[in-house]
Amino acid sequence: MQEETGVCGIVGYQGREGACGILIDALRRLEYRGYDSAGIAILQNGSVKIARKQGKVSDLWNVICGDNFEGSTGLAHTRWATHGVPSERNAHPHKVGDITVVHNGIIENYLELKESLKQKGRTFVSDTDTEVIPHLIVDHLDKGSDFEEAVRFALKQLKGSYAIGVMKDGTETMIAAKKESPLLVGVGNDEFMIASDAPAIINRTNRFIFLEDNDIVTITKGALKITDFDGVEVDREIKTVQWTGAMAEKGGYRHFMLKEIFEQPRAISETLIGRIQEEEGEVVFEDLNIPDVSKIKKIWMVACGTSYHACLIGKHMFEANLRIPVETDIASEFRYRAPILNKDDLVILVSQSGETADTIAAMKEVKKKGLYTLAICNVLGSTLSRESHSVIYTHAGPEIGVASTKAFTTQISVFFMLMLYLGKLKGVLDSDDIRRHLTELKKLPRNITAILESSAVIEEIARANMHYRHFLYLGRGINFPTVLEGALKLKEISYIHAEAYAA
Repeated sequence: MQEETGVCGIVGYQGREGACGILIDALRRLEYRGYDSAGIAILQNGSVKIARKQGKVSDLWNVICGDNFEGSTGLAHTRWATHGVPSERNAHPHKVGDITVVHNGIIENYLELKESLKQKGRTFVSDTDTEVIPHLIVDHLDKGSDFEEAVRFALKQLKGSYAIGVMKDGTETMIAAKKESPLLVGVGNDEFMIASDAPAIINRTNRFIFLEDNDIVTITKGALKITDFDGVEVDREIKTVQWTGAMAEKGGYRHFMLKEIFEQPRAISETLIGRIQEEEGEVVFEDLNIPDVSKIKKIWMVACGTSYHACLIGKHMFEANLRIPVETDIASEFRYRAPILNKDDLVILVSQSGETADTIAAMKEVKKKGLYTLAICNVLGSTLSRESHSVIYTHAGPEIGVASTKAFTTQISVFFMLMLYLGKLKGVLDSDDIRRHLTELKKLPRNITAILESSAVIEEIARANMHYRHFLYLGRGINFPTVLEGALKLKEISYIHAEAYAA
């Protein structure tokens, strides 16, 4: 299971080309996230034109393909209902007066804000929490604020998590903002895009600005400005990711999950490159600077879903070879209990996306207590990677399939290398030990390839057992987390009952 990073998809475009086709294509690239409705807004002849449809992106396309949706500035959105039933009325974008908004996240104080706005005579047409946002912006515009000020003032009234995109009739300016919900800006040739996830726009650019919490980005023709909620300009680095548009395509496979299963040898090779020095018996992590490793008396590994299962395997590796006690925790449980932490503990947080809300919250809590945090994640510039003290990237490439595959095996590979790295620093593993382990580790991509080459045999086994409605997975020791992951995969993909037990 991929960790939950959001329940909707946001994309926006401003450039020289027609926005409609670009945005629809981007929404299709976000379909793996799951959604119940879709919508699009295009600035056309000075007015924002909207289309919304319950159902699939293809249904939305059928609505607009015969219509005149022309313009080079626009927003689009896929929604999974959190407030209000799935319907065209509740779908995004929402437009109030001159203001059009798309939104990911949850506005926790929306009922309070809605009641206040109703008392001012404002009328609501949906059941969503999102609709309070354009109403608030219009309220500030009516008081004399300009567009940017009105958005800033409105955001200051919101409590909760959000990534939003905003357009206004009469101007090509687009504004986007982020708080505890992923949002990035794609920087192309004479164009800018916003997206909740890089695969949506990776076919157009691999240069991204990963927005931080409380960032507001204002995009005008050919120009971009980022400020905080007080209007003070901030600098954000443009980062180039080593992903390509082809990596986010199915490449001849029936679905993304199958493609990503077969990508594991390459993904693991990318994880190992530049980090293992077999002859010297060393593992090298650039920019990893854990203070005074000799003082570490306990390690915490915190994650959700599949990443948590990788942590369980990491625990076996670390305790067996480093002789350091390791606690593994599901992030949602860790943040809501009172774990006994010591200042010399090392906390490792794992997330494929780097945007898992519970894992980020756990990271923030332990940082407040003065503990050192190390992130293991896949997405460059993600919140977890930015806000942890150090990060080790898995370099697995984009994982589109909802059921995690290559992220899991690359995370385990990182744990193995990290175990060797810490073992040498602590003096419990010598160069000969590490050299022997690295020799075996280098064989891993080749060994996985050999397994994948027997896929026909695996398919025969699956067909022979497909009539069973209950499956029990048994494993012992380091293989127990593996059967936990196997049972999870069967449940996720087939909806067949499966349980894992320690043998």
